[in-house]
Amino acid sequence: MTQDLFRQDAYLRECSAHITAVTDAGIVLDQTVFYPLGGGQAGDSGVLVLADGTQITIADTRKGKDADGNPTSDIVHIPAPGQEDRVAQLTPGTTVTARIDWERRHRMMRLHTTSHLLCHVVPQLVNGCSITPDYARLDFAMTDPLDKEQLTAAIATLVAAAHPLTVASISDEELDANPALVKSMSVQPPRGTGRIRTIRIGGEGGAPLIDLQPCGGTHVANTSEIGGIVVTKIEKKSATTRRVVLGFAQ
Repeated sequence: MTQDLFRQDAYLRECSAHITAVTDAGIVLDQTVFYPLGGGQAGDSGVLVLADGTQITIADTRKGKDADGNPTSDIVHIPAPGQEDRVAQLTPGTTVTARIDWERRHRMMRLHTTSHLLCHVVPQLVNGCSITPDYARLDFAMTDPLDKEQLTAAIATLVAAAHPLTVASISDEELDANPALVKSMSVQPPRGTGRIRTIRIGGEGGAPLIDLQPCGGTHVANTSEIGGIVVTKIEKKSATTRRVVLGFAQ
């Protein structure tokens, strides 16, 4: 089992950890700041630094799977190609410093938070999403046309309003009583622990609630940190789907 430190603090850039396993899939640690691919958000990259300063470059991070392909509680750090000899020398119990590529992660935090703002601006169910370091896309289940300039302006207003973001949780029963909190048709919030992580934007001290939904991804603490984001493209993916693509302003 890997303790997911990024759930509590998305701003952690590194941590000390111990190797618990080295498998064909990658390197498993007892705790990590690396976010694994999931919920539409790409996995983190970075380095594992050994005590002697040797670095193992991590190209991607994924959730662990057992021999039958079922998900486990491990988080697997996938080494970049060309480091096979170095990785082969790693053994369980070895201490490493796990350090993410912060600039890459922060770009995803900004885009992921913007995708939640977009869910407020376009209050329709989402049937697909992808959060990468360079762009984010959301597929909305709708038939009405959308306007790039109007969406960009609406997002800019929410960014400038400096809405705080709060990480909290609700029980399975609370989610069952409020199914409208789930905005995604394709990704359901993970259950099993009795608590489901939520992201709330706004809604404090009498301020308007902008968005509240279950989400396991990484986000900025305030919308003002997002900076310049624009809608770069709107596509009609099908008769009932409109795709909105977000990118960084130049």
